[in-house]
Amino acid sequence: MTAAHDRSAEAAAHALASLGPPVDATASGVPHGFRPGRTLPVRVEVARQLRRRRTQLSLGFMVALPVILWLAFSFGSDDNGSRSSFVDLAQGGAANFALVCLFFSTSFLLIVVISLFFGDTVASEASWSSLRYLLAMPVPRLRLLRQKVVVAALLSFVALVLLTATGWVVGALAYGTGPLTTPIGDQFTPGTAVVRLSVVVAYVAVQLTWVAGLAFLLSVTTDAPLGAVGGAVLLSIVSQILDQISALGTLRNWLPTHYSLAWTGAVVQPIRWDDMVRGAFSGLAYAAIFFTLAALRFRRKDITS
Repeated sequence: MTAAHDRSAEAAAHALASLGPPVDATASGVPHGFRPGRTLPVRVEVARQLRRRRTQLSLGFMVALPVILWLAFSFGSDDNGSRSSFVDLAQGGAANFALVCLFFSTSFLLIVVISLFFGDTVASEASWSSLRYLLAMPVPRLRLLRQKVVVAALLSFVALVLLTATGWVVGALAYGTGPLTTPIGDQFTPGTAVVRLSVVVAYVAVQLTWVAGLAFLLSVTTDAPLGAVGGAVLLSIVSQILDQISALGTLRNWLPTHYSLAWTGAVVQPIRWDDMVRGAFSGLAYAAIFFTLAALRFRRKDITS
């Protein structure tokens, strides 16, 4: 048995020797000095996305919305003497107006914008038939996904901050920089109001990561950008509808939109962290699942476009 094994090993060695020297890396199609970690830099992808009309319109609308709301409050009449919600207190100062801008945006507008930035990433490349050329550069698949996610996250966060900052500026110009007043009568100085607004922005950014993950999963699944964006928005609306059905009981706690308004706990004294912690954990958990499924799906996907 040993002699036969030695003869087989010698025969294999002679066969390998007859093949000649190892093939150089350049002969295999990989350029000399190629470094996968330097492909598709973030700055290049950011520049590409900023040149796109949908990015410019999305960020532009973040600036336009506070102005639209200010015009609505200016030309509308306030016949209700009570102050029972943030909307009723919108004209109380810059901080109140910025909170109202977030109040109107978190349940739909920001979901649409985030779905657009994440759902249009890979699917748009596939619809343009440029995805296979990106991978043939070659850009490693997981690096392509990572760079797309980083840029989409940057744009989404910029949109959120831009909306809040513009709301503050418009509110300051129109109503002054008075204290932040809540419907239950709490008041915060302008400095404290900025801190509380920062907590609100941070929570909204973390809680809506589930939308980003869902839109990105749909983006690597379909070649139609509109399908990925629309699918994420539609599922978020379904989740909000289900959350209003009290018959579901505690099952509603598992819905990703159940804690979407938990940021209101940041504008009470003291801050109520309980629901915000649950909402942040829920958003991150769903996001981790969706992004993991997206990576697994894309690694096994046949790229034909």
